[in-house]
Amino acid sequence: MGLKKMLRPIATSLHLPSPHPLSPLPNPPLPSPPPDPSLPPPPPTLTVTPIPNSQYHRLLNFLKTHLSPPFTPESLLHFLKSKLHHHPSFSHYDFHVFTWASFIDSFRHTHSTFHWMAQTLALSHRFHHLRILLDFIASNPCPCSDSIFSCPHTESIFRFAIHAYCKAGKLDEAVSSFRSMCRLIDGRPNVAVCNIIIHGFVKWGMLDRALEFYDEIVRVRIRPDLFTFNILISGYCRNLKFGLALEMFKEMRKMGCEPNVVTFNTLIKGMFREGKVEEGIGMAHEMIYLGCEFSNVTCEILVRGLCEKGKVLQACEMLVDFSRKGVLPKGYDYFDLVDALCGNGDVDRALRLIYELWEKGCVPSLIACIVMIDGLRRSRKTKEAWRLVEKMLKEGMILDVITFNFVLQDICKVGRTEEANKLRLLASSKGLEPDDMTYKILVNGYTGEGRKMEGESVVNEMLDRGFIPDLASYNELMNALSTCQRHSTPGQPNKLDHT
Repeated sequence: MGLKKMLRPIATSLHLPSPHPLSPLPNPPLPSPPPDPSLPPPPPTLTVTPIPNSQYHRLLNFLKTHLSPPFTPESLLHFLKSKLHHHPSFSHYDFHVFTWASFIDSFRHTHSTFHWMAQTLALSHRFHHLRILLDFIASNPCPCSDSIFSCPHTESIFRFAIHAYCKAGKLDEAVSSFRSMCRLIDGRPNVAVCNIIIHGFVKWGMLDRALEFYDEIVRVRIRPDLFTFNILISGYCRNLKFGLALEMFKEMRKMGCEPNVVTFNTLIKGMFREGKVEEGIGMAHEMIYLGCEFSNVTCEILVRGLCEKGKVLQACEMLVDFSRKGVLPKGYDYFDLVDALCGNGDVDRALRLIYELWEKGCVPSLIACIVMIDGLRRSRKTKEAWRLVEKMLKEGMILDVITFNFVLQDICKVGRTEEANKLRLLASSKGLEPDDMTYKILVNGYTGEGRKMEGESVVNEMLDRGFIPDLASYNELMNALSTCQRHSTPGQPNKLDHT
């Protein structure tokens, strides 16, 4: 007997359908009002919590207003989506209405109503009702299945439910739904559905069951794809079974499935975790040989792995080699390597790395450049920091004003205030907004070099831009400039406090 026929008997005294055999009602159903021929049939109380009596009357009137029989699956779906779903009091009774509609003789659910109900129950984590729905679909398939073929939408409906079960860690329910789906569809299921279950097992720490399920789908001639192998390889690596991950990699190649960048990234990371540095680099070279493009993640794994092993220079040489071969991703941020080189005091090597990769089209990130500038300043390499800032500005990279001011200050300290001012003008033309400290540094520099006219010009610009708060501050700056030729010599620090 079909599930719908099992649900069909009506409690004569209550005029309500009897409860679903898989969803026993914990409390007796509430009595309904006397039958009214003008009202549609009352909704069944098939959920764990019965409809309160006050809500029951309101729901009946709501149905009468918006959904009087006869109606079609399309009109029911419109009602569920547009009327019931957004109602603050009735939205959680959607499964009541859905089930109630199935008892109307002139109505039959289709894949559209099945799909919407499955999505709604899954997204709201009503997994018990989702199980009831899938059983109902199995016993009362879509009208598309009335011919010799099954409904082509059945697999997608079950796939959504299986994904929801796996995401919630309900793996047994996912496997049960999968087997039910296999009995309903024509032919073998799509391997993507199998991958969802395998990934669920791996995610929830059940690698053994993932492998059992993998063996099962292979036995029934469902061909695994790239995602299947990537999931299992990742599962082996996460469980510190790197040798078995390599065996799975070999099996993958034997089955004619070509690895992609995710496969290699997983294996390289596993090799570094096992301390097999050279093997990890060798795997990267195999990627090049097979024509598999590097991703930013690939480079991050390699560089971070080498740096953690203290092989910073080797990481630097590796990146340069990749750049020369044209396989280094253009958007790769090698900040970590620049930071490691500067941290080791090898700022010259870090600067050469930036310029060489930059020349090959791999532009450093702003943070990498700031780290580089900070390293050069600590090493008192003012000229190199100055040239790097100049190149950044010409390439449209705008520093923060604090870092920029530090560089200006260093340039002024070596008696090159005029060049510092030119750098300030270049930065302003590229969009950097100087602050009052920028101008004070320049005035201080001109004062120290005894260049009164240039200093007064900067002071007047400060005045025009509102950086001088009062007359006393203006007089202080101008007085310092008026006496700079008598008390200062070029190259000496200015006595004006700009900290």
